[in-house]
Amino acid sequence: MSKAVPVRIALDAMGGDVGAGVVIPGAARALERRPDIEFLIYGDSAVVEPLLEQYPKLKAVTQFIHTSVSVKMGDKPSQALRQGRRTSSMWMAIEAVKNGQADCAVSAGNTGALMAMAKFCLRTMAHIDRPAIACIWPTLRGESIVLDVGASIGADARHLFDLAIMGSAMAQIVFGLERPTVGLLNVGVEDVKGLEEIKLAARMLKEADLSSLNYHGFVEGDDIGRGLVDVVVTEGFTGNIALKTAEGTAKQMAGYLRAAMSATWMSKLGYLLARGAFHALREKMNPRSSNGGVFLGLDGIVIKSHGGTDDIGFSSAVEIGYEMVRDQLMGRIHDSLMHNHPLAGAATADALETQMDKG
Repeated sequence: MSKAVPVRIALDAMGGDVGAGVVIPGAARALERRPDIEFLIYGDSAVVEPLLEQYPKLKAVTQFIHTSVSVKMGDKPSQALRQGRRTSSMWMAIEAVKNGQADCAVSAGNTGALMAMAKFCLRTMAHIDRPAIACIWPTLRGESIVLDVGASIGADARHLFDLAIMGSAMAQIVFGLERPTVGLLNVGVEDVKGLEEIKLAARMLKEADLSSLNYHGFVEGDDIGRGLVDVVVTEGFTGNIALKTAEGTAKQMAGYLRAAMSATWMSKLGYLLARGAFHALREKMNPRSSNGGVFLGLDGIVIKSHGGTDDIGFSSAVEIGYEMVRDQLMGRIHDSLMHNHPLAGAATADALETQMDKG
């Protein structure tokens, strides 16, 4: 039996609030779970190489490339492009994907800079104007995909339509669904509610009747956690606020539980008896466990890890990248776009816009 071809992952070792101190141990954790990973790691040798020495297994499957330039968390995207293009650890990790040296890139760095560099270097897929960040969201039913959670602000109907196609393709891969259910995030479920672009996107999805997805209709904020649909579509401003609110609520609830469990000796005893259940709950609610947003719509796979993550969270982002490569994310999205976007998308958009003009 032939050995599987390794998945090569390029890492921006200098990205994030901590940088290499999280990236290197996170990569080592991911390697323990996915031993068929090889790494290209870009960063400052004075910082990275001493850390690599602490992880011999990781060092053995790593090609390290030195660069003294890194993108700061506070840099504006335009500033990062001017100062870090072709020389920064972030750019070089992305460029490795473009050149075929790596199968995907992972960074915990500045989101705006990462998106700008990725779009500039990799370009977008055919028929996609703007990429999006998709995340896997824990729900009462299991998990859902939510996008966009921060790649760009605002969206017209056509962009929301694109997000639905890309999100459903990702759901087919991640959840093994033939025709995932898709909902548009809105202020109400009634057809008359919401901004005109959201209502137009809803009409486009209904009229298109795409074979790759089952359009559910509008969903509200509390429907995300319920897991009412497999894919929740919204624009980046609203999506990012929803994501940060959910993460903050999870931390708030964890704080409440800690305080309650330590209030009396009876509650402490109760915790000891039920600590297995509390551990499972903590893992389910912990934002680190699902850390890692997938940049969809680019001509290459880029994973964005939270800037403030720890090594456990970063290893999760690396594993998401691994899974997207193994499950052929790019090919699946490309096929979905080719089968659904040019015919149903363009024709439907033009027809609806003409109809609205007449009305």
